[in-house]
Amino acid sequence: MLNTYLELIRIRFLMMLAYRVNYYSGIIIYSLNIGVYYFLWMAIYGDAGSIRDMTAVQMATYIAVAWMSRAFYFNNLDREIAREIRDGTVAVQLIRPYHYLGVKMAQGFGEGLFRLLLFSVPGMAVVSLVFPIELPGIGERWLWFVVSLLIGFVINSQINMFTGLMAFYIMNNEGLIRAKRVIVDLLSGLILPISFYPEWAQRILTYLPFQAISYQPSTILAKGMARGEIAHVLLTQWIWAVVLWIPIQLLWIHARRRLIVQGG
Repeated sequence: MLNTYLELIRIRFLMMLAYRVNYYSGIIIYSLNIGVYYFLWMAIYGDAGSIRDMTAVQMATYIAVAWMSRAFYFNNLDREIAREIRDGTVAVQLIRPYHYLGVKMAQGFGEGLFRLLLFSVPGMAVVSLVFPIELPGIGERWLWFVVSLLIGFVINSQINMFTGLMAFYIMNNEGLIRAKRVIVDLLSGLILPISFYPEWAQRILTYLPFQAISYQPSTILAKGMARGEIAHVLLTQWIWAVVLWIPIQLLWIHARRRLIVQGG
């Protein structure tokens, strides 16, 4: 079974590789996003040495890391699942000898791996030449960042799968998908670091999984954390990954019993 999922990862990676225009445009788009947010934040900082215990250089690094991390954890599993439910393809998937959600996770990882190697790495190299960012040297911070980013990918994919499965109950959940993406980008710390939110909002966000997607991995690399803090972050991320899987499984078990196919 493991070989099956590894093959699915490889196939999705090769499928992404076939669309080379997306590859080149992706690097440009993400670099432009980083540039826009960089100049915005530098204007906000002005002559201030630091804001909320984050220096201007750390903020520039955070922006670059957060957006390049998004290239990895971002995927379209929500739209794929919703489309397969609407057109009835999911019915064929149900009779195949594998777990449908496991297949989707593997496909999402293949897509993320492609974006990581061919978007994030070259994109970060380009950004490092243009903007004054300070990345740590090779060491354990990179290791913990990668581990945290992988868990962040799992959490984001779980949220996507849950949103996609809602197509069993909502005939057209495109609006829900769009709203979810805005919420994730806003509350994950991609647009605004969580430490810049009001304290009451920060307390609320500690009870939500969103900051485990982007803010925590990016902070580990851009700003650094003590080992105790990193251990707490990773433990929290793992807990969210386990907790989120429970409602997804329950929703999947219930939803597959009431499959309604639109179209013919």
